[in-house]
Amino acid sequence: MYFMALATDYDGTLAHDGLVTASTLSALKKLKKSGRKLILVTGRELPDLKEVFPEVGLFDKVVAENGALIYTPASEEEQTISPSPSADFVDRLKKRDVKPLSVGRSIVATWEPHQATVLDVIKELGLELEIIFNKGAVMILPSGINKATGLAAALKDLRLSPHNVVGIGDAENDHAFLRASGCSVAVANALPAVKETADLVTREARGKGVEELIGKLIKQDHLIARKRLRGVLLGTANGKKVYLSPVETVLIAGSSGIGKSTLATALTERLAKQGLQFCIFDPEGDYDGLEGAVPLGDGSTTPSKEQLLELIEKPGTNIVVNGLALKVDERPDFFAELLPGLGSVRYRTARPHWLIIDEAHHLLPRRREDTRAVLSLELPGTVLITVHPEAISTGVLRLVTAVIALGPKAKGVIKTFCKEAGLEAPKSIPSPKGDRVLLWRPQDGKKPFTVKAIEPDQSLKRHSRKYAEGELDEAGSFYFTGPEKAMNLRAHNLIIFAQMAEGIDDKTWEYHLRAGDYSKWFRQQIRDKELARETSEAEKDKSLSPEESRKRVLEAVRRRYTAPATAPER
Repeated sequence: MYFMALATDYDGTLAHDGLVTASTLSALKKLKKSGRKLILVTGRELPDLKEVFPEVGLFDKVVAENGALIYTPASEEEQTISPSPSADFVDRLKKRDVKPLSVGRSIVATWEPHQATVLDVIKELGLELEIIFNKGAVMILPSGINKATGLAAALKDLRLSPHNVVGIGDAENDHAFLRASGCSVAVANALPAVKETADLVTREARGKGVEELIGKLIKQDHLIARKRLRGVLLGTANGKKVYLSPVETVLIAGSSGIGKSTLATALTERLAKQGLQFCIFDPEGDYDGLEGAVPLGDGSTTPSKEQLLELIEKPGTNIVVNGLALKVDERPDFFAELLPGLGSVRYRTARPHWLIIDEAHHLLPRRREDTRAVLSLELPGTVLITVHPEAISTGVLRLVTAVIALGPKAKGVIKTFCKEAGLEAPKSIPSPKGDRVLLWRPQDGKKPFTVKAIEPDQSLKRHSRKYAEGELDEAGSFYFTGPEKAMNLRAHNLIIFAQMAEGIDDKTWEYHLRAGDYSKWFRQQIRDKELARETSEAEKDKSLSPEESRKRVLEAVRRRYTAPATAPER
């Protein structure tokens, strides 16, 4: 499920002439049985609401007095989020013969045409109050208090995000909370202004319209999210913006060093701006220092499952789970242990809205068909990032709804994905050039097309510990083989590389030096252009002896990565 709660207005939406029909009550019970929360958002005062609607206990939260009062039916707890009305203000209204006049815990209400008198009194007393209209009703509340602020308070208690709420209403005072909801709906009898700004308009009026919406939510939750919600911006194609749906499972794949992490960083920036929670599984520390996210773990400390679940419960907290302290062969088990707990939170709250799994071939390897991991991913908003799509669990690949392929091998990425997922490859696949990426949605029946991808505002600061002391995978390691391929020494980090480089014979050192292998590895795997440039100069300088070239390259490595801790990180 993507939509975890229904927030509904009362008069003119749920109720007709103050009453809710039996069929509408039955629909509400059915929705609640699906695991979703019910929130009633009304301008009525609580005693009045309880009198006309004795079934109020069906709701998990009630936002009363147009946002000023939060009521929890299960515990009967009442929480006011704005001050009581001024006695002087109420007395002045009575003296000016404003009738009828209702005074609640925070709200003061009357009817048109008394709004002019109310405004005069507010000005006379110099009060910070606002007048809110509702089909002839005139409601006066402290400045900044409305149905949206009340809904936000209720959602905070429920630990839900407004993005996962469907709001439905009919009148002027519903605009605020409808705008604050992930999906806004107007009943057929709503004012034209409400219909104009709503994402959906029901065919039926009032309670029947609510029943219609509930039926769609239960049967077509993801379809509504995919068609009605904008999602996160990926880039532009043919002058039009291209978005990733909030319920997609996305595969980002391409050669090493081609920009996968850069694209993912740009996506996280858009998510943060939209208030969408994300969690990154980062096995190699590539997202260390990511803005707007709380880091868990580092090069020497393993992240804690308990800390992760505690932070995830806070809708506004984004998290980077750094697995650099783990050995490569430990990572699949570790992340498999994290996924079920995270999946449970997502099942309850649909958060984090996006789960981003870098180096997915390590964490969800093909050799391990872990049902728990796959089931945890069968929820909206997942991004899998990899160099090797063929090495990812087949069960996971079959969940993918969008493929983003980068670099000169983008065509091959799509063909490999189709082979592994058991799909027929598209006949026509364009080649992305420059800063464009290839996007293909296997289920929509359309051809792949190129997109000019967004770029991040920040440049990630890659910490040296990962490359100096961590364990790069087999594909990312350097191999000393020599000209005769007589050896196969694997260096899985820079410290091991330096140790091996000092011990190998001159012939082997020179073979890799003149082939440009060192600068190539530094550029593509270590992703350090400056180190690659400095090494390339040594590779091209034929006047250097093996001893001199070895000394120059290893000094550059140690200066940048294995110097004392006081040296600045790049």
